[in-house]
Amino acid sequence: MPKTVVPPHRLRSIIPSLSWCSVHILLLSDVHGNLEALEACLAAAPPYDRVVNLGDIVGYGGSPNEVIERSRSLGNLFVRGNHDKAAAGLMELNDFNPIAGLAALWTREQLTPENLQWLRGLPQGPIRIDGLPGAQFVHGSPIDEDEYVVTVRDALEPLLAFSVPLTFFGHTHLQGGFSGNADMNESFRPPYKTVGQAESSEWRLQNGMHYLINPGSVGQPRDSDWRAAFAVYDSDAQVVSFYRTPYNLKAAQDRILAANLPQRLATRLAAGR
Repeated sequence: MPKTVVPPHRLRSIIPSLSWCSVHILLLSDVHGNLEALEACLAAAPPYDRVVNLGDIVGYGGSPNEVIERSRSLGNLFVRGNHDKAAAGLMELNDFNPIAGLAALWTREQLTPENLQWLRGLPQGPIRIDGLPGAQFVHGSPIDEDEYVVTVRDALEPLLAFSVPLTFFGHTHLQGGFSGNADMNESFRPPYKTVGQAESSEWRLQNGMHYLINPGSVGQPRDSDWRAAFAVYDSDAQVVSFYRTPYNLKAAQDRILAANLPQRLATRLAAGR
């Protein structure tokens, strides 16, 4: 069972344009079939009220059924990722590199009928949550669910094209985000001091800004930091807390190798690439 503390819900207006019930949301994204990393994130997470999964639950990793079942036990707030669509047979693999395509086909063959059907039913983002009118949740971008938002230039249109001031997204496997308004735009990456210990970093949101925020990848980070990544959003304090936590890397690698998946999928976990 997840650790959860539900405080009395009360209406606050910390930022004039954003008024909602106080809630702590655990943000998970890009687990990619890595059960060990997912369990480490859940063990390291502070108390939370709800969990939102930003997609790519499966693909690459060796534990697709176990990750789906664990994810489903945490709640029902999901958006689909491109690897979820690929494993569910909802998209062609033309845009996938050969290793990613092989992993998607392997995952499809491993899924139980129930989990395959569940994966096929995941909603396309953006989704919204009752009580949080100022936030939306997507996989790639609110404009295109498969779009990669990596640079400030990529972020300009999705930042300003919607009245919703806060968008949480995944897909890039890069923890951090972007902020902007009509006058300025900038990026943010959490500062960390180590590459092996559990750490956290806060980003306090400001009035009059729009945000695109990525909690990072649970199961396959690509920012040269092998630790599993996640975030928690405090809607009352208007703070996003980013986390990195070590996990049983060897066990995750061994599952990939035992499944006869490409060795590269195992070795890249240690490099965070």
